[in-house]
Amino acid sequence: MEPEKVIRLLREAGKLKRLPRTGWVEAGIENPESVADHSYRVALLSMLLSDQAGADTLKALRVALLHDLAEAVTGDLTPRQKTGDHEAAESRAFRSLVKGLPLEQRRLYVDAMDEYAAGTTEEAALVHAADKLEMVLQALEYGEAGARGLDQFLVVEVPAECRGLYEKMLEAASRPA
Repeated sequence: MEPEKVIRLLREAGKLKRLPRTGWVEAGIENPESVADHSYRVALLSMLLSDQAGADTLKALRVALLHDLAEAVTGDLTPRQKTGDHEAAESRAFRSLVKGLPLEQRRLYVDAMDEYAAGTTEEAALVHAADKLEMVLQALEYGEAGARGLDQFLVVEVPAECRGLYEKMLEAASRPA
């Protein structure tokens, strides 16, 4: 592996540490989490869900760590902002970010992202669920800190195996402090 190409990828990924999550900005959250903040907790939750489900946790972690990498190029767009063939634009951005990696490694990462985009594997489904659940938890935390008007972030569809966790999150938030 060429160190210069790894450094380039890491610098691009580093942009995610400075990229605020657009949905929170639009909701008026002061100093919102970054995409990297979000991705870390998605990865942690993906590991927990995958281990519990007996899925391939390494694969789930790989998907979780890569799932927002393209946003270093495309930016963090809300569903409302995604126009045209945004999925293709993200795929091109992702491929451009990993193009300097050795072929087998690049294929592994591209395949992981293709699975995530298609939602075709158990691991991809778990990461999608973790992505939604992390957003719910973050909205609840912002609400606990006094933010209002975040109900739109609390209604998500998750697989049956994640429904209990989702309901507990909502239940915990509804209890008086």
